[in-house]
Amino acid sequence: MGRKTLPTSMDDVYTKPGYLFRRMQQIAISIFMEECKTFDLTPVQYAALVGIRAHPGIDATRLSAVIAFDRSTLGSVIERLETKRYIQRKPAREDKRVKLLYLTDSGADLLEEVMGSVDRAQARMLAPLKASERKVLLGLLVQLVDLNNETSRVPLRAEDAIAHMKKMN
Repeated sequence: MGRKTLPTSMDDVYTKPGYLFRRMQQIAISIFMEECKTFDLTPVQYAALVGIRAHPGIDATRLSAVIAFDRSTLGSVIERLETKRYIQRKPAREDKRVKLLYLTDSGADLLEEVMGSVDRAQARMLAPLKASERKVLLGLLVQLVDLNNETSRVPLRAEDAIAHMKKMN
């Protein structure tokens, strides 16, 4: 019953997928925030706006499934977007307790204006790689996310998003 050899250097951390994914997430958010700073918009707020635009009248629970983001945290994102007047909440006809989400004109305008910055952020994240490497990386990431979806705290449940991910394979 020998003891397992304990890590002796930080390379035992730096070379692990979990650490690398976390670091890349930090880098991705930093680049996104830098490119979109004039719009005062976070990546999750952007995803929520796109989700609401794609599915007008969606409720927060369904939006959470569409963007794979924790429902309880999404509430504060929705409040910030409503405070900024980018979205509007309206009660559902069948159940007034359920609030349906709609993009406002200024939310639609913001999405149109921010697209160039979002595209630049995405390009910057992958810029250090050759075009062929970018394609391979994105294909592998799509595959990993799809195959591990069910182990997520917030699995992606939007059929159209899953179908889109499968098309990329």
